[in-house]
Amino acid sequence: MFAMTNPTHSVTLLTRSGCGLCTVALDQLRVICADFGIEPATVDVDVAAGTDPSLRAEFGDRLPVVLLDGREHSYFDVDEGRLRADLMR
Repeated sequence: MFAMTNPTHSVTLLTRSGCGLCTVALDQLRVICADFGIEPATVDVDVAAGTDPSLRAEFGDRLPVVLLDGREHSYFDVDEGRLRADLMR
């Protein structure tokens, strides 16, 4: 069952290889986003540093980071209640 959503929302998880919290966050995001018909994207900040070093510089010390529509939404933990409310907008 899909919730009413704004189809223009995007959810991205900033992550890095070997990050246990990142794995947990991605699992949570997949469940939450499925309710809204969204597939969360992932960006490994270490891999992306080759083309965009600013991601690792800005976010690399507090991963995982959830971006909603390209803006920081939460870090370390997925704020499920807030994310669901924001995806409804």
